[in-house]
Amino acid sequence: MPSDHAQHDHHGHSHGHDHGSQDHGHGHLGHSHAPASFGVAFVVGISLNFGFVLLETIYGLLSGSIALVADAGHNLADVLGLALAWWATRLALKAPSARRTYGFKRSSILASLVNAVVLLVGVGGIAVEAARRLGEPSPVDGHTVMWVAAVGIAVNGFTAFLFMRGSKGDLNIRGAFLHLAADAGVSLGVVVAGLVIGLTGWLWLDPVVSLAISATILFGTWSLLKESLDLALDAVPVGIDPAAVAAYLKELPGVSEIHDLHIWAMSTTETALTAHLVRPGGGLDDALLDRAAETLQQRFGIAHATFQVEEGDGAECRLAPPSVV
Repeated sequence: MPSDHAQHDHHGHSHGHDHGSQDHGHGHLGHSHAPASFGVAFVVGISLNFGFVLLETIYGLLSGSIALVADAGHNLADVLGLALAWWATRLALKAPSARRTYGFKRSSILASLVNAVVLLVGVGGIAVEAARRLGEPSPVDGHTVMWVAAVGIAVNGFTAFLFMRGSKGDLNIRGAFLHLAADAGVSLGVVVAGLVIGLTGWLWLDPVVSLAISATILFGTWSLLKESLDLALDAVPVGIDPAAVAAYLKELPGVSEIHDLHIWAMSTTETALTAHLVRPGGGLDDALLDRAAETLQQRFGIAHATFQVEEGDGAECRLAPPSVV
């Protein structure tokens, strides 16, 4: 960029306010319940679910129920997922360093992506075994299946409740909540299957329920995978309209044009923005940029805004063309 082209960098970051993006109907990456506040929920959830995994595995093998064993495998994936999500939220709290200037905030995005991939792999294994059992039905102890699954309803339902309040504000927390809530529903289905098997002797119902479990996991995991992948690739977070953000910035006093606008997720709870604001002859106005940063947080849930002000017409900026990143 030519040396006579005046530029000013300004970093706008709002302080002392709690403006959740949910309150304004914009996306999941505004300020939400602090992930650290879910430490107890993670410990309780991991402990209860791991205990239930052992219970399901033992009684699934004793009763010959592939549905119970399949659900145990799914619940084990949930335990590992909860542990990974907890580890990532704690990593995200670490202070930035000279090399990692954003700290480890993105670890929560990577954790949600890994969780989604692991769950999808698990779905494949469950579906293959269930299909095999459809061709070779095995005896199932329906009563054992029922009471073990009933325990699952209580465990998964209670654990899901612990994460309910943060499910709209954090992709990690939402993933935990959705999977645990789905598990409670799946366990309910297993109870019904156990009852029907006990009354009718329909052994084919057990692998059918396993396939239904696979479909439920696939349905719940696909959106998590897609959104996690989008965030990992720096896509604009769901719920934030970049056109609306651009329109707001163009309306700022003295701004004739904006370019090099980028909006991305720093973590599953924080969104960042950078933009070049063209203000011909306008100069640097800290008060204006502070108000803009505050409004971006309130209206769009963007808490970390950085602006570059250009006093020329913007035509000389090498980043002005839309095709240049």
